[in-house]
Amino acid sequence: MIPRILESNIKNDLFKGKAIILYGPRQSGKTTLVKKLAADSGVDNLFVNGDEPDTREMLENVTSTQLKSFIGKNELLIIDEAQRIHNIGITIKLITDNIPDVQVIATGSSAFELAENISEPLTGRKFEHFLYPLSFEEMSGWSGKSEERRMLEHRLVYGYYPEVINNPGEERRNLGLLSDSYLYKDLFAYEKIKKPSLLQQLLKSLALQLGNEVSFNELSRQIGADKETVERYIDLLEKAFVVFTLPAFSRNLRTELRKSRKIYFLDNGIRNSILSNFTSTGLRTDTRALWENFLVSERRKVIHYHNLYGNCYFWRTTQQQEIDYLEDRDGRLDAFEFKWKAEGKARPPKTFSHAYPGSSFQLITPKTFEGFAGS
Repeated sequence: MIPRILESNIKNDLFKGKAIILYGPRQSGKTTLVKKLAADSGVDNLFVNGDEPDTREMLENVTSTQLKSFIGKNELLIIDEAQRIHNIGITIKLITDNIPDVQVIATGSSAFELAENISEPLTGRKFEHFLYPLSFEEMSGWSGKSEERRMLEHRLVYGYYPEVINNPGEERRNLGLLSDSYLYKDLFAYEKIKKPSLLQQLLKSLALQLGNEVSFNELSRQIGADKETVERYIDLLEKAFVVFTLPAFSRNLRTELRKSRKIYFLDNGIRNSILSNFTSTGLRTDTRALWENFLVSERRKVIHYHNLYGNCYFWRTTQQQEIDYLEDRDGRLDAFEFKWKAEGKARPPKTFSHAYPGSSFQLITPKTFEGFAGS
């Protein structure tokens, strides 16, 4: 098993009187991680899967007395794919309140199902964690930094899903299976998806616009749907852990874009699978966009796993001055420019420097990205 950074974070939250909720896309390694946690816990544990009909029957609409009988002498209860179980939030609340010696870990592959069921019942009763596909930092710790640097262009094309990493030579096939199994099926099964073909068109449009500002009005024209449908579908794609949004930064200037956003994919491999484009970086016209998506998604993992609290943005003005990525932490602005093939030195736009004196600026290239994407 490739060690996951999140493992130590979760271990620190065990047996503190609260349930642990582990989110993440399908096939990101949640089941492997929770089984490792169970093996290392040193206590009797019970593992159940919400995909199993008998598990759902045993954990839906039950009393605390029935739960005590079901759990028995086990001190750790793991509920995998908990979003499949009706009223699972109430069930976990009963365990947390009435069987305090039992630690519950519940995993979920879609926020639109699990989060909606647990948010109210488990208010103040849960720790939440998110497991991404593997990261540059995790793979560097596993295979060594020099090897992971050597694999950089491969990662830009095929991404970091464990199934892809662990089966070299079968990347395209496994990415296709991943896309079919979680990206489409989970979303299409959700009741708010009325027109699956529109969702597929939207995903392709987002994939083609990678690295650019996204207009809901423009997307609605491209796929032949109203703006409200586009907004709803993008919200569902975020809750299904397929994409995420980066908003524009604005504080002082009239010329700053305020309501713009960029949309990135959680994993480069999924994005390329949607377009059926696995051409090597040297022959592509979108390598710059892949580099940007890679960096923003890897930085997102670093921020989450290392609890680097703050807000993330991009910056652009109506005069097309821009900065690829900003972090606003404790009132300090750190600006980053991404270059796949850097020549010379990059400097922040004068408008930005004058408006935000004291901000830092760093150029991120394939030679300098390691600290940014994880030590």
